Amino acid sequence: MKKDFFTYQTQTTPHPLALEISHASGSYIYDSSGKKHLDFVAGVSACSLGHCHPRVVSAVKEQVSKYLHVMVYGEYIQQPAVELSKLLASHLPAPLETTYLVNSGTEAIEGALKLARRATGRAEILYAHHAYHGNTMGSLSVMGFEERKTAFGPLIPNCHPIYFNCETCIESITQNTAAVIFETIQGGAGFIEPKNNFLAKVKARCSAVGALLILDEIQPGFGRTGKLFGFEHYNVVPDILVMGKGMGGGMPIGAFTASKEFMALLQDKPKLGHITTFGGNPVIAAAALATLQEITETNLIAETLQKEKIFRHLLQHSLIKEVRGRGLMLAIITESATIASEIILRCKDRGLILFWLLFESTAIRITPPLTISEEEIIEGCAILTEVMDAIENEQNTP
Repeated sequence: MKKDFFTYQTQTTPHPLALEISHASGSYIYDSSGKKHLDFVAGVSACSLGHCHPRVVSAVKEQVSKYLHVMVYGEYIQQPAVELSKLLASHLPAPLETTYLVNSGTEAIEGALKLARRATGRAEILYAHHAYHGNTMGSLSVMGFEERKTAFGPLIPNCHPIYFNCETCIESITQNTAAVIFETIQGGAGFIEPKNNFLAKVKARCSAVGALLILDEIQPGFGRTGKLFGFEHYNVVPDILVMGKGMGGGMPIGAFTASKEFMALLQDKPKLGHITTFGGNPVIAAAALATLQEITETNLIAETLQKEKIFRHLLQHSLIKEVRGRGLMLAIITESATIASEIILRCKDRGLILFWLLFESTAIRITPPLTISEEEIIEGCAILTEVMDAIENEQNTP
């Protein structure tokens, strides 16, 4: 299987982890040798309810027995997609009421950027230094990391970077600006939170000049930060909300939500202003509906903040400079990229799954399922501490 993997399936790095998967359940992934791995990454924040959550699996099975894909998005009334969109609206503040379901977070970003230009009649898009919104051409155009973009240029014009948490940069938002797009909490940059009411100030400036604020909740969304959406912590409501990852309980989905007035602009002049074949797929929508129901009908969201406290209590070590983030969206910051990678790889050998962040090379991602137990947190942090102790001892040995 490993030989076939490297021969027939495209890899994205020279050295993939190449863990051969047998099955997964709850907070654990099992490899083909039967070894279990405690998952502190959750498919990079995608498996909100852990692996193969019974409610999600049941919803998928039930929908599969009824119908799969029947028509391109927006033409037929399909109950899972309608119920999902309605439930989202019930948990979102005005004017966020109408949702367009797509296949991934990056596709949702594309739709949001198109909608902003259509709604304002303007071209300029401002984005953050070290931003990450996906890898399609539009998303890549608002990625704040030039070294990763140059190989694929030229990209979409009139997209310009500013700095996150930079109040003087707010003046760059003008009457030429269609939208400002930010991650509510910067992910790839190192789980950086907005400070000093920054997002609210950006929104006020956008409103003053007629620009729109797009917030990317693909990572913070669906309970991970102790609120259903991260922006609820920061005294701001976006004009367009983008979501993905944890929305589907392990199934591929994305969405963007705005006012009914804005979304109607995709219906006409031109017609079919944004289309997708498989967006709103009934099986995927059923999984996402079950995920959202489980998250909002239980205490999982509130529990993320208590679990954060446990992590922060246990993650104290001389190799850890700080722990960034909120809830179960945490990043350990170490002294160097070498130490971060050594910790991640040694923990993998010990049966604990950790991962890197895109741009902050000294960081270690900790984004476990929301369903992780206190005992599992203690188990994983014990492995992590033992690995860091071993590395530190080696450093201090002459």
